[in-house]
Amino acid sequence: MKLFTPILIKNLELKNRIVMSAMHLGYTGDRQVTERLIRFYEERAKGGAALLVIGGTGIDEHGYFNMPSVADDKYIAGLREMTSRLHKYDAKAACQLFQAGRYAFSAISGVPSVSASAVKSPLTNEVPREMSIEEIQAMINTFGQAARRVREAGFDLVEIIGSAGYLISQFLSPATNLRADEFGGSLENRMRFGLEVIREIRRQVGEDFPISMRFAGHELIPGGTDRDDIITFAKRLEEAGADMLNVTGGWHESPVPQTTMDVPLGAFVYMARRIKEAVTIPVVASNRINDPLIAEQVLVNHQADLISMARGLLADPELPRKAQEGRFDEIRKCIGCNQGCMDHVFEGRIVECLVNAQGGHECEIEEKTAEIKKRILIIGGGPAGMETARVAALRGHDVTLWEKSDRLGGQLPLAAAAPGRSDFNYLDEYLQNSLIINKVRVELNKEAGVNNIKEFAPDAVVIATGAGPMNLPVPGADRPNVVQAWDLLQDSRIETGKNIVVVGAGAVGCETALTLSRIGTIDAETLQFLTVHKVESPEVLYELSTRGSKHITLVEQQAKIGVDIGRSTKWVISMDLPRFGVEVLTGARVIEIADEGVVIEKDGERKVIPADTVILAVGSRSNNELQEQLKDLAPEIHLIGDGLKPRKAMDAVHEGYHLGNEI
Repeated sequence: MKLFTPILIKNLELKNRIVMSAMHLGYTGDRQVTERLIRFYEERAKGGAALLVIGGTGIDEHGYFNMPSVADDKYIAGLREMTSRLHKYDAKAACQLFQAGRYAFSAISGVPSVSASAVKSPLTNEVPREMSIEEIQAMINTFGQAARRVREAGFDLVEIIGSAGYLISQFLSPATNLRADEFGGSLENRMRFGLEVIREIRRQVGEDFPISMRFAGHELIPGGTDRDDIITFAKRLEEAGADMLNVTGGWHESPVPQTTMDVPLGAFVYMARRIKEAVTIPVVASNRINDPLIAEQVLVNHQADLISMARGLLADPELPRKAQEGRFDEIRKCIGCNQGCMDHVFEGRIVECLVNAQGGHECEIEEKTAEIKKRILIIGGGPAGMETARVAALRGHDVTLWEKSDRLGGQLPLAAAAPGRSDFNYLDEYLQNSLIINKVRVELNKEAGVNNIKEFAPDAVVIATGAGPMNLPVPGADRPNVVQAWDLLQDSRIETGKNIVVVGAGAVGCETALTLSRIGTIDAETLQFLTVHKVESPEVLYELSTRGSKHITLVEQQAKIGVDIGRSTKWVISMDLPRFGVEVLTGARVIEIADEGVVIEKDGERKVIPADTVILAVGSRSNNELQEQLKDLAPEIHLIGDGLKPRKAMDAVHEGYHLGNEI
């Protein structure tokens, strides 16, 4: 595979084309390198990634408190410890220099944020102070000093973040740079700050040290930098001394999703291709590349020279080695859920991973061989049960799993059924493959009861029986036109009428409404055909892509929808519902389902919503009746996952992992 061929970045040879791009982890408390941070990257170095980019790393007091820093020489020793340990595994280390500009939180840093111009930040709701010429020159020198420390700390490459809407982006973009001096106005002037940063870094690190710039191939914001101007900027970066360009897409405030599950795999590779065609230095492709086979196609099709993976290596640090050895079925792919990474960052928590419970806890959790081999019976083949089985078998236990239905997966197939949510299938496939690899005996259509469990004589029983959908306690809820959302998502053959009311706007209700909204829209192949042949105008094509044949009303009793959806995904769903014609009613309580439709009460008034079909998505209840029946039937009895309490897939996987590692 070309993915595993070496490449030169200036005079730095990388053993393969896999770059772990920088990601905010929150593993430091005082900006110093910690053992947690080192162990996290050590596992990725062991796993075979060629270049690990540490960061963002703050260059001054504006850096976030829980990210590492290179703002002072006192940080060099800790960073040097990290690079020396990563180098033991034939991995190269880079450090990304971070200055947030108007994305900095003054409440965290204790100093006002600064930027090219005083344009309010939608992320912080703060107006930054416009930098003076003297402050700009001082900031350029600060970047250079930080890069000098990076080299002294033993890093092999320095990267500057000029993407995502941070300071360099703010100088480049006419949306945030309103200056009238030599750092604003024309493209030449708006590029000046970023180019001067490159030149100053080159002056301070010397001619032989590689420099990379990560920047947006498209800002994806109204009034942003023109696409052709971005190409010009790329060329000028090369002239100024950049040795590699790491191309990503958009800003944090962009209205276009970039990292969520609904983004097609490799959707932004075209941006890297445009840059690669304009420069001679190596170009990195980024965003939603979680599969080495997709990465390989990007390389062989000459769309980029290297592949950036961050969350893909959070999910499976051994992805490079597994791919190189042809063990593709063993790769634990990132599913783009954002539950443990992006959502945790927004909540000020450390980064974790839904599919990899060990991620971020490498220095706390070790998978040790079991001292006493046990005969373990797991009841339930959802994510909690399968993860428990995988880890317990990996540790040497004798594991059997019973599943009462004819398939494994629990609610994962339901989660994967909605538009843009199919990546949940990756987790289902990985867990099922792991059961085979680790020789877990699986029996489908096997109902667990006191007698057959007693006959099995387990040393430990794990009850992972999941949850089921709740009913709506109102008159008419048993009418034949009332369907559970779970049933609809499991069986696409269920017929629905033209007018549909979905009751409950949590994750399941929103995703069910979006699933139904796609009925009657044109598919991607038809859209391409109509576009290529110019059959319809862009406006008509947009309408054909977003308006289906159903009229859907989503009813929620609470004041807001999606209370159980993470912040990094909720905004996408909230935009998609009106985009696809779903009418949303909040603060509306269903009091009856009648012949004429769904009777609701809102603001003290009753109203009837016409409905041919009513879909219930009002929550779930645990299936835990077996726990009491099995009391004293085995030396150990454990209840986990939704069987304990209905929650998210991340809770199920993590509970399964910890139990499998401790039992």
